[in-house]
Amino acid sequence: MGRPGGNEGEETADDFLPRVEALYRDTAEELFRALDDLKLGKTEVLKPLVGQVRDLRGVIQLVLEERTKVAKLRKQDDGVVYHYALDFEAARAEIGRRLACLRDAGPGG
Repeated sequence: MGRPGGNEGEETADDFLPRVEALYRDTAEELFRALDDLKLGKTEVLKPLVGQVRDLRGVIQLVLEERTKVAKLRKQDDGVVYHYALDFEAARAEIGRRLACLRDAGPGG
């Protein structure tokens, strides 16, 4: 997996994020099952429930961190600097247009 041109076996944020989100969903499902058991009077689920809540909190933090990393990488890939996208194609076209104007003007004098 990974991005094209990346090192073999190297996991990118794009690869990792779906796995973390799946872990989040699995942990949340377990938590909801335990809460349902608790509502049915099964108090033995209380101790594992505390651990599941702690685990879920950690997974949520991982998901948020990975989303932030992915967003930052995508901005870098798109040429976004200081919240502005640099349009290199438009800049090249403008430079070419100005050079053509200078050529058309000929030698000054």
